[in-house]
Amino acid sequence: MRKYFKMTAAIAAALIAFNGSVNALPADNTVKTLPAAAADDTGDDWLHAVGSRLYDKNGNEVWLTGANWFGLNCTENVPHGLYARDVDDMLQDVANHGINIIRFPISTELLLSWMDGEPLPVSSIQASYNPPTDIVGEDGTVTKAGTYGNINKDFVKEDGKTEKNSMEIFDIIMQKCKKYGIKALIDVHSPASHNSGHNYNLWYYEPTADDADNMATGHFSGEQITWDDWVDSITWLAEKYKNDDTIIAYDLKNEPHGKRLYSGSECPASMAKWDNSTDKNNWRYSAEECAKSILGVNPNALILIEGIEQSPMTEKGITWDDPDQFNPEPGQEKWYGAWWGGNLRGVKDLPVLPESSQIVYSPHDYGPSVYKQSWFCNADGTAKNFTTETLLDEYWRDTWAYINEDDIAPLLIGEWGGHMDGAENQKWMGLLRDYMIKHHINHTFWCLNPNSGDTGGLLDTQFSNWDEAKYGLFEESLWQTLSSGKYIGLDHQTALGENGLSLTDFYSNYASTEGSNLDGGTKGGGHTEPVTDPTTDPTTDGPTGLWGDADCNGEVKMNDVVLVMQSIANQDKYGLTGSDSEHITADGQKLANVVDPANTGLTVQDALQIQKFLLEMITDLTPNAK
Repeated sequence: MRKYFKMTAAIAAALIAFNGSVNALPADNTVKTLPAAAADDTGDDWLHAVGSRLYDKNGNEVWLTGANWFGLNCTENVPHGLYARDVDDMLQDVANHGINIIRFPISTELLLSWMDGEPLPVSSIQASYNPPTDIVGEDGTVTKAGTYGNINKDFVKEDGKTEKNSMEIFDIIMQKCKKYGIKALIDVHSPASHNSGHNYNLWYYEPTADDADNMATGHFSGEQITWDDWVDSITWLAEKYKNDDTIIAYDLKNEPHGKRLYSGSECPASMAKWDNSTDKNNWRYSAEECAKSILGVNPNALILIEGIEQSPMTEKGITWDDPDQFNPEPGQEKWYGAWWGGNLRGVKDLPVLPESSQIVYSPHDYGPSVYKQSWFCNADGTAKNFTTETLLDEYWRDTWAYINEDDIAPLLIGEWGGHMDGAENQKWMGLLRDYMIKHHINHTFWCLNPNSGDTGGLLDTQFSNWDEAKYGLFEESLWQTLSSGKYIGLDHQTALGENGLSLTDFYSNYASTEGSNLDGGTKGGGHTEPVTDPTTDPTTDGPTGLWGDADCNGEVKMNDVVLVMQSIANQDKYGLTGSDSEHITADGQKLANVVDPANTGLTVQDALQIQKFLLEMITDLTPNAK
């Protein structure tokens, strides 16, 4: 839904998460390889889901609260603003302002160029370090390196002025994020590297009759970007970064959309739909296949699934092939509308990889300054005095909020924001912000960039000064300690900026005392140590039963994986002495301890091993079996 305008040069120049077998990438000996990203020092920051919550490897609840920084999806092939600001200064400032994750929009076209070894060029950046080394003059005067040019010096080669390519610069930015304790979320924003490419409905571009209008408006040059290109390129990036937990999540496609025509007997091939078919334009099928591919190379990554735009009112017998109506009478509607990427009604009956611990649903939501949707208006078109309850009843709950309410999966609102109008839009931002804080909903604000035409940004036109009013509204939704106001990062070892904490520091020194603003203000936050029976060695005195049978019902199923994760994440409810009637028992805990029963209690690795068994990736759950 976002509209970008290009500035002038002067202004802007860890569980397996799928059903069935792993889909291997197709072999292609012609594809060039590029150097892998540097391995992460520890690899301890991967996340997983239990119900509607996200947890770290220790069972500590986490909250992803960040912002978008676009540009990699545009013709510049680099995040915007680096024409005016040094990347270290930018990212340190972002960290100091409490943003613990950045959503980076990117194009499939750019990813393909990296995968093929021919990175697209960058533009609209300043990068120099002149002279590149100290120079001693004839009179002995020393001109220090960087005297005449010292901005984004890591983006240039040894001569101090030749820019590195787009992939090299991306890798450097990821390492800078790591340096300042920021995590990254990669969003496949559009097929083409184009400032308006996001307007195209689908995640691939294969010309059909339905695409004529998109061709005419210049969204594409006409070169195909196939369905396989989309899957292969994002999988390539996930494999490149599989040992580096800076990139912890992949948003498979920004805002799939498309509306049903007012005539005709078939659902158009250019419309994103959500059903049980294997059609390429079926977003549910495509997202599932892409998720399998990514998780086949990195089972630790989070996979973000956005919604679509329209869905038929199936309760009225409407199908995907029923034409829409223009301005139907009240009660005669056939289709549910939504923001682009906002409609997740299909998850209720057709979830994506329902046995996954890595799926996060990611709707986008905006206010009336972007478009006056029906839930903002009265029947006569006048502005409605909307509230949280009216928004829930008329749009949020059935479109996406039920996923959180019913504990189906975590939510991350991938885009929200808008202009500070002192009126309806500002009111809407406050209502959504407060709802996300109260209900542990993850989010990334749109956006850091000032050059978003219909929302504006958190920064000014030089990407340096913050819009204090907008940041003030947004800042309340950042994860922070309750009384000291320290921002909480997602890295276990590196603190988030100058006023921030590492995840380890928070749970060791703050969680049980002042707590955080997660869930509207709590202490603790989900941390429980695994409990073992010190008097019994399960390798010699284990109970009679099946290895992996955590609920002791005589069979190994996905519910055993869930129970293991619940007992780790919430010991008080699901642990040995838990309050829930279905808490794990001592026998169940021993049977589920399949990785190293002699030396450890239950961990995420036990749940991972059981799920590998269910997926037939291994054939024996006996500890130490090959």
